[in-house]
Amino acid sequence: MSEQQNKSNVYGIVVTVLLLLSAIAGYFFWQKSQSYRDQKDKAQAEQKTLAAEKAQLTAELDSLAMAYSSVRTENETLQGRVNSTAALVEQKQLVIKQIQASSAKDIEALRAQVAELKKVKTDYEAIVKGLQQENADLKAENTRLAGENTELKGSNANLSGQVQDLAKQLEEQIRKTQSATFRATAFRVELERRGDKLTTRARKAREIFVSFDLADVPQAYQGPQKLYMVITDEKGTPIPSENPTKATIYAPTGPVEISALQVKPVVLEATQRHSFTHKFDDRLKAGNYVIAIYCDKGLLGASSFRLA
Repeated sequence: MSEQQNKSNVYGIVVTVLLLLSAIAGYFFWQKSQSYRDQKDKAQAEQKTLAAEKAQLTAELDSLAMAYSSVRTENETLQGRVNSTAALVEQKQLVIKQIQASSAKDIEALRAQVAELKKVKTDYEAIVKGLQQENADLKAENTRLAGENTELKGSNANLSGQVQDLAKQLEEQIRKTQSATFRATAFRVELERRGDKLTTRARKAREIFVSFDLADVPQAYQGPQKLYMVITDEKGTPIPSENPTKATIYAPTGPVEISALQVKPVVLEATQRHSFTHKFDDRLKAGNYVIAIYCDKGLLGASSFRLA
């Protein structure tokens, strides 16, 4: 009886130990399962939050795009320059479209998309803010210039005759050189002083920005070309420059010698807008000036401006 009792006690202990081990193992696996579920729930919650944030950022970027379009239109009306910001915004829009078109396969990809959208939003806000400030400056400058123009009307009684002489000189230049088979139109001429403010005062003019359209360029002229910018006074004398470019233009009426302030290699397409930016060696004197744009085949177009 004693031996059987001992065996029974041993069995009891073994069973108790096994039950205890089973309980410990069950608790361990339950904890691990619970932790996995918690992590999965947390990841799902974060994914939902990121998806909502992505949608919110996309909506905010749409609003910023509309705001940019508005300030850009105002900027162009005020004769501002938006070429650089337009190219940058186009890049940002491409990034936004790529993100909108792609679906995030995992949470890491979604995090990366949200981070990229935040960066684009920050850049967009800076562009819009910068244009708004430029527009405010242009409005103030236009108001000042309007006041100066009112004063000039009373003090410059001979301005009309000077403008007529300038127009005749411009017409004579066009008649002599003849135009190429395509033309430069929609000229915009801006003179700037230190601080990037527009001016019409000769003593403040440090830099000139000239832009124009080339439309309906014949197929034969498309491709690599050179554009020349020539600036003369109202007597047809080129303004002084330390390094002018001498060139011969083969116009329909014959070769024409020019002295260009700047030469720009371009690749012409059917329609495009081009520009020149030139810093003067010396400040321009007050008077009337003519800007002429040439290619190797002749005069493309011309415009005039006046400095008081």
